[in-house]
Amino acid sequence: MTAGTARAGLYCGILAAGIAAPLAFPSYTFQFAVLWIMILFALTWDILGGQMGYNSLGNIFFFGAGAYIGALVQIGLYYDVALYTASRGAILIDFSMRDYLTGLFLGILAAAGGATFLAVLFGRIVFGLRGPYFAIGTLGVALAAGELVATWDYVGGGGGISLPVYPGDPDDRSLLFYVLCFVSAIITYGVLRWLYTTRFGLALNAIRDDELKAEAMGIHTVRYKTVAWAIGAFFLGISGAIFGNMTGFIEPLEVAFPVATFGVFMVLMVLLGGKGTIWGPVIGAVLFHVIKEVTWTYLLGWQWVLLGALIIVNVIFFQQGIMGWVREKWPERFGVVVDRRTTIARSEDAA
Repeated sequence: MTAGTARAGLYCGILAAGIAAPLAFPSYTFQFAVLWIMILFALTWDILGGQMGYNSLGNIFFFGAGAYIGALVQIGLYYDVALYTASRGAILIDFSMRDYLTGLFLGILAAAGGATFLAVLFGRIVFGLRGPYFAIGTLGVALAAGELVATWDYVGGGGGISLPVYPGDPDDRSLLFYVLCFVSAIITYGVLRWLYTTRFGLALNAIRDDELKAEAMGIHTVRYKTVAWAIGAFFLGISGAIFGNMTGFIEPLEVAFPVATFGVFMVLMVLLGGKGTIWGPVIGAVLFHVIKEVTWTYLLGWQWVLLGALIIVNVIFFQQGIMGWVREKWPERFGVVVDRRTTIARSEDAA
């Protein structure tokens, strides 16, 4: 079997499993949908953290921005947003199926566009920072966003905002959002896989290896960094709009801008799977989501202890991640030719 045939078989298997999962296990449709969001999280974080070497702690900002932008578009198309989010709850929402779907898809598009715009806007500021200062700067953006939205009464403030209720059958609703999460993650993977094979991907790797040399070679590093962040923000905005509707409620600190949970999970999943690889984030997201669901279900109260232990083990013993370890163990399977005789001879000389 050739590598191309094996790869095609793998992709077909993943697509088949993704399509069959909610049909075979309908009780776990929500959990499967969240899994695809986790994969999207990991893939988008790796654009900067793995491919470009800029460890962002604030990518969750675009997820939250997408959730709120999507909600405001959905509601604003048919109702007064300020009246809808008023603490006295003055109106009762009643959407037709056509109105609901129209608002949902326009909200997703607006969330993608709005998050991309914010990435370009803030990119001009934060990309003046490097190293740990960049990480802290992006973290500050996410934390500030959550606090500011919590004081903005127009969108419900700290009390949050309820999303329009799906007017159809609950099972159809679950399947709809599963399909949206599934398609979003697959498209994200496809776009990034193609992108990393282009000149743009080479530029990101050049910035990661040595940014000063990349600038000396004529690479407009600020432009590439901003575009890379904007690409991640585009998909994160989509996921935020979808997730807000999945949960049916958006709250600024725990749902829209959860830095201590989703924000940390993004980084951990990539580190677990392997930075700078296309499959590492996917594998890390799947493994982490399974561990998270098992511990949250059967070891409630100890889940954060186990999460902390996983981080320690990962950082101390597994810094290269799963894919990095596999590449070191079997380099030939990744197209790396190793001269075993030379390696052995050098080892004997060193001894």
